[in-house]
Amino acid sequence: MTRRRQQSGQNNPTNRRDGFVRIISGRWRGRKLPVHDVEGLRPTTDRVKETVFNWLAQDIIDANCLDLFTGSGSLGFEALSRGAKHVTMLELDKKAAEQLEKNRLTLGVDNATVRNTDSLTFLKQPGTPFDVIFIDPPFRKDLMQEVITLLEQNHWLAPHAVIYIEAEKELGELDIPPHWHLHREKTAGQVCYRLFEREDA
Repeated sequence: MTRRRQQSGQNNPTNRRDGFVRIISGRWRGRKLPVHDVEGLRPTTDRVKETVFNWLAQDIIDANCLDLFTGSGSLGFEALSRGAKHVTMLELDKKAAEQLEKNRLTLGVDNATVRNTDSLTFLKQPGTPFDVIFIDPPFRKDLMQEVITLLEQNHWLAPHAVIYIEAEKELGELDIPPHWHLHREKTAGQVCYRLFEREDA
C-alpha cells in the first residue's frame, strides 16, 4: 500500500484523515497510529476496513496473516487487535517500514514481524503457508496478477486460506485460480474489494 494513484478520491484530504490510522475494534479499539507521509499512500478507509473484518470475523482469530504492500499497517494492526496469531508485514518504503516498526513497539506487539522488502521479491521464495492474506498493491501498476500467481506457485497459502484483494474499480479481469471461490465483493468509490475462500487444490 505504499505508492498509490494521485487522482483517486481516496487521496483527497477531505476524504481521509491524514497522519494516522485508527484501529476500529478489538484489543486496541480506538487507538490511533501515526502514518509516515509517503507520496500516494492510501490507507484502507474505516468504512471498508469495518466491512472486511466483519467478513473475516470467523477467520481472523488465531490466524497467521500475511500483509502484502503493508503501507500504513491499517489492515495488519487491525488483524492483530482482533486476535490474529501472527502478522507478517511487508513494506518496500524504508521510512514507512520504520514507522510500522515504531507502531509495533508502541503497542507492545510481539506477534508481528515488519520486513522492509519488496512483496514480489518475497513471494518468489519457497513459501510458508498463511491462513489470511491481505493484497492491496499500488494501483495501476499491474502487480495483482503476478501476486496471485506467486502465492499459488510458491505455496504461500494454507489449504483453506482466505484472500482479501483491494484494487482499483476499473481493474480488468484477473485469472483467478479455479479453487478460489468469491465469497464477498463490494465497491466503495473508486475501490473494489473482494474476499476469496480457497479450497485445497
